[in-house]
Amino acid sequence: MPQITFTDSQGNSRTVEGDIGATVMETAIKNNVPEIEAECGGACSCATCHVYVDEDWREKVGGPSPMEEDMLDFGYDVRPNSRLSCQIKITADLDGLKVATPDRQA
Repeated sequence: MPQITFTDSQGNSRTVEGDIGATVMETAIKNNVPEIEAECGGACSCATCHVYVDEDWREKVGGPSPMEEDMLDFGYDVRPNSRLSCQIKITADLDGLKVATPDRQA
């Protein structure tokens, strides 16, 4: 199972295992990762699962779709490496992925 490291806004990190085919958001919720609210349940209709993808992983994760970009407009402290975790599907290639959460969600 691929491992994903979540770092919260206070700098605390937690590494969890994710299922291939699941999303980073689903993995966060399943593992009670703080600062991921996921109010829409992964429908890409809010910005409450906003994460910052570690720079070393940006190319491998890829960029947001146009719909995700529209939703990120509602995010808090959006940066070039911002993504909605509900839109990042876990693959074997993402083993070791590192993401961080903003100190609040939209």
